[in-house]
Amino acid sequence: MKTIGNILWFIFGGFLSGLSWLIAGLLCCVTVIGIPLGRQCFKFAKLSFFPFGKEIIYGGGAPSTLANIVWLVFCGLWMAVGNAVTGMLWCVTIVGIPFGKQFFKIAKLALTPFGARIS
Repeated sequence: MKTIGNILWFIFGGFLSGLSWLIAGLLCCVTVIGIPLGRQCFKFAKLSFFPFGKEIIYGGGAPSTLANIVWLVFCGLWMAVGNAVTGMLWCVTIVGIPFGKQFFKIAKLALTPFGARIS
C-alpha cells in the first residue's frame, strides 16, 4: 500500500512540493545563518517526496527546543495550520483519508522540526 500511495502522492503534487523544499533549502544555505533552516527544509523535502511508510522520531535537547521556539514563531505555526487544513480537506472523502493523514504528519513536523529524524 505504501508504494502505491507514494507513487500517487509523487504524481499528484509530491514532486513539486519536494522540489520547492529543495530549492528553499538551497536558498537558505546561501548564508551561514540560514544553514540550520536549510537543513530543516531538506528534512521537509525528504518527507514531501515520499511520505507513506515514513515515521518521524522526535528527540533533541535544549538547543533543539530553543530552535523550535524560534521556528514556531516565525514560520512553523503557519506551515502547520496550512498542512492541517489541507489534511482536513483531503479527509472529506474516504479515498482522501490516507493523503490527509500524510498532511497531518507534515503539519506535526512543521511545529517542531529541530531534533526530529525521519526514518
